Amino acid sequence: MLCLLLTACVSQSIKSTSVPPIQTPSSLVPEALLLDVAIVIFEPGLDDYDDDEQVYPEVRKAESRFMPLQLAEAMQGSGAWGAVRVVPNDSQITDLVVRGKIMHSDGEQLQLKIVATDSLGQVWLDKTYKGHASRYAYQPSTRNPYDPFQAVYHTIANDLLTDSESLSVDDLSAIRAVTELRFAQDFSPDAFSGYLEKSRKGEYEIRRLPAEGDPMLERVRQIRERDHVYVDTLQGYYTNFDLQMSSPYQEWRRNSYYAALAAQELQAESTRRLIAGGVAILAGLAAATTGDSAATRAAGQIGVLGGGYLLKSGLEKRNEAQFHVAELEELGASLEAEVSPQVIELEDQTVTLSGNVEQQYGQWRELLADIYLAEIGELASPEESPGSADTL
Repeated sequence: MLCLLLTACVSQSIKSTSVPPIQTPSSLVPEALLLDVAIVIFEPGLDDYDDDEQVYPEVRKAESRFMPLQLAEAMQGSGAWGAVRVVPNDSQITDLVVRGKIMHSDGEQLQLKIVATDSLGQVWLDKTYKGHASRYAYQPSTRNPYDPFQAVYHTIANDLLTDSESLSVDDLSAIRAVTELRFAQDFSPDAFSGYLEKSRKGEYEIRRLPAEGDPMLERVRQIRERDHVYVDTLQGYYTNFDLQMSSPYQEWRRNSYYAALAAQELQAESTRRLIAGGVAILAGLAAATTGDSAATRAAGQIGVLGGGYLLKSGLEKRNEAQFHVAELEELGASLEAEVSPQVIELEDQTVTLSGNVEQQYGQWRELLADIYLAEIGELASPEESPGSADTL
């Protein structure tokens, strides 16, 4: 029975070194129909994790900025998209918006909840992805150019490509047109109120289109180009962030991976010793109290002492496991200090925006709205412009 109890508590390490290749489009799509993609900074998942899970807020917040960039690079590798940008929040109106939430993350396992929605409001993807890192991914001698969880990012990118290839040319054209009209409505709700209809399901349908050369629409397009320039500037920020974070983050994950394995082994060893100690004490007490000879009673007393030693040893192993947790907390705090937000420099001017990058982007959007209002002046609304297209 003792042997069965001891062998029942065995931990298992799952290794995976297979990274699926990035898929490419099966047919060429006209450049004008390539969909732009916005990958929103992931939710760190700090509000609803399990009590048993060790979560370090400093690390999670950094990961929520780091992981979208890895996914963006994977998607760009397919050559199937227009611009793929990482954005601070989902206020960005783009052909396809990808949102993510970190459900679990340590050096050993990664679990991401991914939802992708196009500008029509149609959901392409709503799925949870899981990945397990291999021990070899953290060995210095291993020549592996990939992130330990690169398979997760490649799988998401391939799934999105599969969804995009199911669309017709008309579908792609509709998405592009709705994106532009939604952006126009966001800046001038009254002027562009009659072009889109939103269903109860939250999906958009085009009712009519502005005339080509409409001055209000041209102003909106100019504002949208400025927004793209700013968001492209943000990509430099996130790339710099990635470079700063890469080394300490990989070191944290490597330590986290081995600490997680060590903690599992220590926990299992602790449990084995506690069980063995408990069984030995019970057996020793039984022998010491009911034995029919002095030798049996002496053996029982030795069993009680041995069982007590195993119990003490098991508790010490658990204390040793807590040491690894404290080590990770210290690493997480140092990582947060190394990846603090930075002030953004624009090409034509230096814009002083307070707060972190997410707050700065909100202030930029407000600035864009002021620029738009200043530029439209006394222009007539699209409904009053000559040559407007008929209702579809």
